[in-house]
Amino acid sequence: MDIHLNQNDGVPVYLQIINQVKHLISSSRLVIDQELPAIRVLAEQILVNPNTVARAYRELEISGWLYKKRGAGTFVSGNASPLSEFEKSRIIDEKITGLLTEARQMDISVTKLIKRLQKLSGKN
Repeated sequence: MDIHLNQNDGVPVYLQIINQVKHLISSSRLVIDQELPAIRVLAEQILVNPNTVARAYRELEISGWLYKKRGAGTFVSGNASPLSEFEKSRIIDEKITGLLTEARQMDISVTKLIKRLQKLSGKN
Protein backbone atom coordinates (compact mmCIF):
# COMPACT_ATOMS: atom_id res chain seq x y z
CA MET A 1 0.00 0.00 0.00
CA ASP A 2 1.38 3.39 -1.02
CA ILE A 3 1.53 5.46 2.19
CA HIS A 4 3.98 8.35 2.55
CA LEU A 5 4.34 10.09 5.90
CA ASN A 6 5.61 13.58 6.53
CA GLN A 7 7.07 13.93 10.02
CA ASN A 8 7.49 17.70 9.57
CA ASP A 9 3.94 18.84 8.87
CA GLY A 10 2.56 18.61 12.40
CA VAL A 11 -0.30 16.27 11.47
CA PRO A 12 -0.39 13.20 13.72
CA VAL A 13 0.85 10.08 11.93
CA TYR A 14 -2.36 8.12 12.50
CA LEU A 15 -4.34 10.94 10.81
CA GLN A 16 -1.95 10.93 7.86
CA ILE A 17 -2.56 7.19 7.50
CA ILE A 18 -6.34 7.70 7.72
CA ASN A 19 -6.30 10.48 5.13
CA GLN A 20 -4.15 8.52 2.72
CA VAL A 21 -6.23 5.34 3.02
CA LYS A 22 -9.39 7.40 2.37
CA HIS A 23 -7.70 8.92 -0.67
CA LEU A 24 -6.61 5.51 -1.96
CA ILE A 25 -10.18 4.23 -1.60
CA SER A 26 -11.79 7.34 -3.13
CA SER A 27 -9.41 7.22 -6.09
CA SER A 28 -10.13 3.48 -6.60
CA ARG A 29 -6.53 2.46 -5.94
CA LEU A 30 -8.03 0.37 -3.13
CA VAL A 31 -11.30 -1.33 -4.08
CA ILE A 32 -14.21 -2.85 -2.18
CA ASP A 33 -13.27 -6.07 -0.38
CA GLN A 34 -9.56 -5.58 -1.07
CA GLU A 35 -7.44 -6.72 1.86
CA LEU A 36 -5.17 -4.17 3.50
CA PRO A 37 -1.73 -5.08 4.81
CA ALA A 38 -1.65 -6.54 8.30
CA ILE A 39 -1.04 -3.95 11.01
CA ARG A 40 2.50 -5.13 11.74
CA VAL A 41 3.38 -5.37 8.04
CA LEU A 42 2.24 -1.81 7.30
CA ALA A 43 3.93 -0.54 10.47
CA GLU A 44 7.22 -2.06 9.32
CA GLN A 45 6.81 -0.66 5.79
CA ILE A 46 6.20 2.91 6.94
CA LEU A 47 8.43 2.69 10.03
CA VAL A 48 5.86 3.46 12.73
CA ASN A 49 4.66 1.77 15.88
CA PRO A 50 2.04 -0.94 15.18
CA ASN A 51 -0.28 0.81 17.67
CA THR A 52 -0.35 3.83 15.34
CA VAL A 53 -1.51 1.72 12.40
CA ALA A 54 -3.99 -0.11 14.65
CA ARG A 55 -5.47 3.23 15.73
CA ALA A 56 -5.83 4.39 12.12
CA TYR A 57 -7.45 1.10 11.06
CA ARG A 58 -9.80 1.23 14.07
CA GLU A 59 -10.89 4.80 13.25
CA LEU A 60 -11.42 3.84 9.60
CA GLU A 61 -13.48 0.84 10.68
CA ILE A 62 -15.63 2.93 13.05
CA SER A 63 -16.29 5.47 10.28
CA GLY A 64 -17.27 2.73 7.80
CA TRP A 65 -14.27 2.80 5.46
CA LEU A 66 -12.93 -0.62 6.52
CA TYR A 67 -14.20 -3.85 8.03
CA LYS A 68 -12.49 -6.76 9.75
CA LYS A 69 -12.95 -10.48 9.25
CA ARG A 70 -11.87 -12.31 12.36
CA GLY A 71 -8.70 -14.23 11.59
CA ALA A 72 -8.67 -13.06 7.96
CA GLY A 73 -7.65 -9.40 8.05
CA THR A 74 -8.88 -5.90 7.33
CA PHE A 75 -10.73 -5.05 4.13
CA VAL A 76 -12.14 -2.05 2.24
CA SER A 77 -15.82 -1.62 3.00
CA GLY A 78 -18.54 -1.10 0.43
CA ASN A 79 -19.92 1.56 2.77
CA ALA A 80 -17.03 3.92 2.15
CA SER A 81 -18.32 7.21 0.87
CA PRO A 82 -16.45 9.47 -1.52
CA LEU A 83 -14.49 12.27 0.09
CA SER A 84 -16.55 15.40 0.64
CA GLU A 85 -15.26 18.69 -0.70
CA PHE A 86 -14.46 19.67 2.89
CA GLU A 87 -12.38 16.52 3.42
CA LYS A 88 -10.58 17.01 0.11
CA SER A 89 -9.76 20.61 1.03
CA ARG A 90 -8.57 19.58 4.49
CA ILE A 91 -6.26 16.89 3.09
CA ILE A 92 -4.84 19.24 0.44
CA ASP A 93 -4.35 21.98 3.07
CA GLU A 94 -2.40 19.53 5.25
CA LYS A 95 -0.19 18.56 2.32
CA ILE A 96 0.39 22.19 1.31
CA THR A 97 1.24 23.12 4.89
CA GLY A 98 3.81 20.31 4.97
CA LEU A 99 5.22 21.42 1.62
CA LEU A 100 5.49 25.03 2.83
CA THR A 101 7.28 23.89 5.97
CA GLU A 102 9.80 21.88 3.95
CA ALA A 103 10.28 24.74 1.48
CA ARG A 104 10.99 27.17 4.35
CA GLN A 105 13.53 24.74 5.80
CA MET A 106 15.32 24.73 2.42
CA ASP A 107 15.07 28.53 2.04
CA ILE A 108 12.76 28.25 -0.96
CA SER A 109 10.42 31.22 -1.30
CA VAL A 110 6.69 30.85 -1.83
CA THR A 111 7.10 32.55 -5.21
CA LYS A 112 9.65 29.95 -6.32
CA LEU A 113 7.44 27.20 -4.97
CA ILE A 114 4.43 28.49 -6.93
CA LYS A 115 6.51 28.70 -10.11
CA ARG A 116 7.68 25.12 -9.55
CA LEU A 117 4.09 23.93 -9.03
CA GLN A 118 2.99 25.69 -12.22
CA LYS A 119 5.85 24.13 -14.15
CA LEU A 120 5.07 20.64 -12.86
CA SER A 121 1.38 21.05 -13.61
CA GLY A 122 2.17 22.15 -17.16
CA LYS A 123 0.99 25.73 -16.67
CA ASN A 124 3.70 28.33 -17.25
